Amino acid sequence: MDIKYFKLIKTIAEEGNIVNSSAKLFLTQSALSHQLRELEGRLGFKVFHRTRYKWELTEEGVALYTLANNVLSVIEKGFEAIEEIKTGSKGIIKISTECYSFYHNIPKFIQKIGVLYPEIDVELILEATHQPITKLISHDIDIALVTSVPINDLLCSKKLFEDEIFAVMHKEHSLSQEPYLQPTHFANIHLIIHSFPLETVSVYEHFLKSNQIMPQKISAIPLTEVSLEMINANMGVMCMPKWALQSLKISKDIVLKKIGRQGLKRTHYLVIREQDRNKKYISDFVLNFEEDFSDF
Repeated sequence: MDIKYFKLIKTIAEEGNIVNSSAKLFLTQSALSHQLRELEGRLGFKVFHRTRYKWELTEEGVALYTLANNVLSVIEKGFEAIEEIKTGSKGIIKISTECYSFYHNIPKFIQKIGVLYPEIDVELILEATHQPITKLISHDIDIALVTSVPINDLLCSKKLFEDEIFAVMHKEHSLSQEPYLQPTHFANIHLIIHSFPLETVSVYEHFLKSNQIMPQKISAIPLTEVSLEMINANMGVMCMPKWALQSLKISKDIVLKKIGRQGLKRTHYLVIREQDRNKKYISDFVLNFEEDFSDF
């Protein structure tokens, strides 16, 4: 049964006459009468007793009116739910990461999100890089990418992937023939990092610090392309995961060496606030992020 007939029955029953009903339904009295006759012809019974001044429901009409109310109420609630979903699909997401390597791939991902979800605005907050969890808790950002799970009931963490950090050097570097680099190898090298403090540099925090090793020289070069040019001139060593180098032009004279016998491995996590996990625009972003970055 077409929805228009339910609306017709409900309106006539509540307005009590065809004149008010036709105005409310934006139909002429003739069109409304035609629809009602058509409906009664299909049903095989009269829905209304017609008098000169008032239209009253028949016994069958009362049951149909009750059904109309139930059906229209369900439809209205359904559209309200859809509207809530649409409203929840809009939002601004501020994201930061403790690993600068991510910044090579995130812009392309943000571009993809812009196409798939035009109502989601994504902002990279570079100044939160050295303290993403603190900034997440203080609501300065909405998503943090980190390499250790924060212990905080206010936060929710999702494992993304595991990667391995390699030492990147020129093939003529004195360490290029080593099967892998030991902590002591770093004591006499020029280590090129993205930025200070050292606590945000994985090779220092997870490999050198515990062995009380400090490189002979450390230079902070915020542009990876410039760092690679220095490596290509055999002016130092930098440490990066392989996937972060994929989009860059790498000279055939550059080699990658394992760090430690077992390799320097780390796990990446995406962290959001627990209170945000059911927001649709957040969950849409997170699901797509997991899909794009899970194969690194």
